[in-house]
Amino acid sequence: MQKTFAIRFGTILGPHGLYLIGVFRKRGPNEPPLDKGLIPWLGHGIGFQKNPVEFLAKMRKKHGDIFTVLVGGIYIHFMMDPHTYGTIIKESKDKLDFDAFASTIVYNVFGFQPSEAHHKVVQEVSKKYLRNKNLADLNQVMMENLKAVMLQNVGSGEGERPWRQDGVLNFSFKAMFQAAFLTLFGTDPCNGGDAKGTSKDHQALQCGEWFEDFQKFDNYLPSLIIGVLDSATKKETERLRNFFWDVLSVEKVLKKDNISSWVAEQDQQMAEIGMTEKMRTQFLFLLFWASQSNTGPATFWVFVHLLKHPEAMKAVKEEVDQILKETDQEVKPGSPLIQVSFDTIKTPLLDSAIQESLRLKVCPFLFRSIMEDLDLKMADGREYVLRKGDQLILFPYLSLQMDPEIYPDPQTFKHDRFVNPDGTKKEFYKNGEKLKYYNMPFGAGPSTCPGRFFAVSEMKLFVMLMVTYFDMELVNKEEEIPPADPSRYGIGTTHPARDIQFKYRLRI
Repeated sequence: MQKTFAIRFGTILGPHGLYLIGVFRKRGPNEPPLDKGLIPWLGHGIGFQKNPVEFLAKMRKKHGDIFTVLVGGIYIHFMMDPHTYGTIIKESKDKLDFDAFASTIVYNVFGFQPSEAHHKVVQEVSKKYLRNKNLADLNQVMMENLKAVMLQNVGSGEGERPWRQDGVLNFSFKAMFQAAFLTLFGTDPCNGGDAKGTSKDHQALQCGEWFEDFQKFDNYLPSLIIGVLDSATKKETERLRNFFWDVLSVEKVLKKDNISSWVAEQDQQMAEIGMTEKMRTQFLFLLFWASQSNTGPATFWVFVHLLKHPEAMKAVKEEVDQILKETDQEVKPGSPLIQVSFDTIKTPLLDSAIQESLRLKVCPFLFRSIMEDLDLKMADGREYVLRKGDQLILFPYLSLQMDPEIYPDPQTFKHDRFVNPDGTKKEFYKNGEKLKYYNMPFGAGPSTCPGRFFAVSEMKLFVMLMVTYFDMELVNKEEEIPPADPSRYGIGTTHPARDIQFKYRLRI
């Protein structure tokens, strides 16, 4: 349908219209190789949308480390040289702007148009509360909520604990969703003697009921981003948005106890700069979605790789056991639940396993809008001219994370890939030169995820609780890890094309 529409559209426009949409654009002096495809306006849109990784690998093989392609009426420059990334990341927003693209995505998905002032609030408040001591405090709250979610009602009484079965994605994503909601947005205040209705356990269950709707909304994300929805999908996404706008309405959230300072201060500052209550509610949904849409699936990838690789699971468990021993914590019936502080402990193997999972399964496009004609000098000395009005994309998944020179056998999970035998971090090289940027799951520069440190902490807490308190294994040990859903390439953390079953039981 898209192909037929594009051909008819070009025909109706005639020669002048074709010129306006770039059909007659030619490669100019010192510009990157230009590949427009065969279809007017649409260009390579179909191949790019079907599987961006395969398409860009083919274009790179054909054109080299920098090239320009036509996709749906937009000319996009792709930069595949990691040594040049630093130059692009450091460029001023007067020349290369991220906010314009991000604002379009936010409007398409969440229904409001953020401004530079809103972006500034997010950056400043996140820097204040998602680092150092404030992050340590938030981690402690998240730890307590994960315990409440994961360690309640999973077998009780004396004797051997019963095995339970679930999908790895459903179990890990749902647990993270429930605990994160309670951590960020707090709990309803206690009303008299209604302990059941106001207990953390009850509210965790309520969050679990919302999880399915959250997943439904998140699954529509690729269509929402490009703004292509049929009538039924549009109706359903509106229903889901309205549901979460009700759950996260400013009026309801501000009545809760124990709201995180990160959420509370952002809302306060948004109000101070003139954001309406409706927009603040929309922003709170965006904030929660951003905190979970990538972290939940990322936790799945870490956990499923450990389950599939017993030697990796064993190494991580031994590291955690050693930490508990050094901090005089026993794990036995009747003993207090464990406490950890990442300020005082080191987990190099767990950190490496997480980085390796992110390397394999997180693949964002890093967009920049070209605001004026730009002279770009690459690390090897080549110079190119990029036209004002075009887009520039970095795709570190292909240019870094899957490069066999940087990561030998790049498709294989190696839990200790990022750590030296002495526990120090490894360095990585390309063409004999040390790479400053060697793994970029959270972006870089102005598009760096402000919650990256909290996200990694959440994953570490989840894994530490699982290896400490549970026996677990895949139901079918021969089953391969599910492939990534290609529709999520370029968005952030990929989702698995399907779930995979595992069984688990409390060890104590």
